[in-house]
Amino acid sequence: MTTKPDTPRHRRVLVIEDGARFRNMLTRAVAEMDFDPRPVADAEQALRSLRREPAEIALVDLGLPGMSGLDLCRRLREDWPEVQIIILTGYGDLDAAKQAIRLDVVDFLTKPCDHRELEIALDRALRRSPASKDTVGDAPEQAPSSDDPEGINARGMTIEQLERRHILDALRRNHGNRDMTARELGISLRTLYYRLSRYKVLDGLWDDPGR
Repeated sequence: MTTKPDTPRHRRVLVIEDGARFRNMLTRAVAEMDFDPRPVADAEQALRSLRREPAEIALVDLGLPGMSGLDLCRRLREDWPEVQIIILTGYGDLDAAKQAIRLDVVDFLTKPCDHRELEIALDRALRRSPASKDTVGDAPEQAPSSDDPEGINARGMTIEQLERRHILDALRRNHGNRDMTARELGISLRTLYYRLSRYKVLDGLWDDPGR
């Protein structure tokens, strides 16, 4: 994919994902949102890319081979502290995600992420980036949208909120089928029911498609 020559530097996005199919999907989506994607398959490639040409935003998969996504985030904070980090995470990465919260990341996106959630996260990262201040202004962070009433995409998300989003997103993807959801998440059906009862899904506070 060719890079637009007039793309502002602050819109450069490093896409760090080892799965070729998902990496290609993310690259296309980022480009469609008028950002400049730089796809790489692992942390070592990401570091080499940053040494050659800085990026202002990094989409980091926590489950990278070799150097982990979490270790990469720590390196970014040490060597490129102005890079705005968006985490890509699966349910099995919750322990690492809990540690990543302390690294002041912009957002967490559950794999596979929703196109709208990606767009919101990139916009928030753009507004936080020091390199973008002259272009987009020092605007306040976006308020929760109507389809995100709890502000789960906002900074300061707790690990409980992250876990809740993982589970409910998986439930939606499986059209409310709890057996398939439990298998996708790698948890027992009993654990899934326990989590759902904690979120009051079974009390009708969320439109459960499986009821």
